[in-house]
Amino acid sequence: MSPVKRGLGRGLDALIPSLEPPAGVAEVPINSIRRNPRQPRQRFDAALLKELADSIQQHGILQPLIVAQNTDPGEYTLIAGERRLEAAKLAGFAAVPVVVREATEQQLLEITLIENIQREDLGPLESAHAYKHLSDDFGLSHEEIAARVGKNRVSVTNTLRLLRLPAKAQEALTAGLIAEGHARALLALSSVQAMSAALATVIGRSLNVRQTEELVRQMSGHKKEQPARRSKPAEVRSLENRLRDTFGTKVNVNKGRKGGTIVLHFYSDEELNDLAEKLLGEE
Repeated sequence: MSPVKRGLGRGLDALIPSLEPPAGVAEVPINSIRRNPRQPRQRFDAALLKELADSIQQHGILQPLIVAQNTDPGEYTLIAGERRLEAAKLAGFAAVPVVVREATEQQLLEITLIENIQREDLGPLESAHAYKHLSDDFGLSHEEIAARVGKNRVSVTNTLRLLRLPAKAQEALTAGLIAEGHARALLALSSVQAMSAALATVIGRSLNVRQTEELVRQMSGHKKEQPARRSKPAEVRSLENRLRDTFGTKVNVNKGRKGGTIVLHFYSDEELNDLAEKLLGEE
């Protein structure tokens, strides 16, 4: 079996002992493998799945699936390899190669989450629901979740905040009608009604993220920022984008002849605390 990708959280080998059972790879009936009920991923790209199925038909399954033995003999729960499993079904396979490992319920969720994040397969809300399961069901703090999945704590906290969006906004995010940046901007509004009204405007007018942030400021009663007298140099705009990715919020870099300022925006006490912890290195 090919080596596990390194560099993200604790990795699969740290969550499940790397020693494989003496039997090694085994072939099991495809209908004996049950989907992990805590699998955070809910959607597959049909075209990509068909491509994988075509490849499997031609070359076979090159990397065995990882499964856990159920209490019922001959029944298994999938740990890693859901795309391969679904593609094998699409390709008409009756059996697939697996490696059987022991895993707790918490490990099943952690491993599935890590595998999807490594492949960047999860949408923001799918990640948020997975983080919520780890927090609610296993009592993990945001710091502990971040350590397990290879994210920083601020990223985990901000992702979980997406669950505060009204249902229609969550549906729009999942459907790709708005981006995660739009969703984060909407969260600055104080009520579900205000977020829903802003969402309708964003979709109806096809607003970009910056326009959405301005809409939210207007709805919150904040004055519109004065436009810059001249466009910023490319290197300053690039720095603003990098800082925005790091801190998860809008950043303005104002550079003068003898110095300048960096402005970090926040829209709630929670975001202020997150920024303070990030700046002070306390996360």
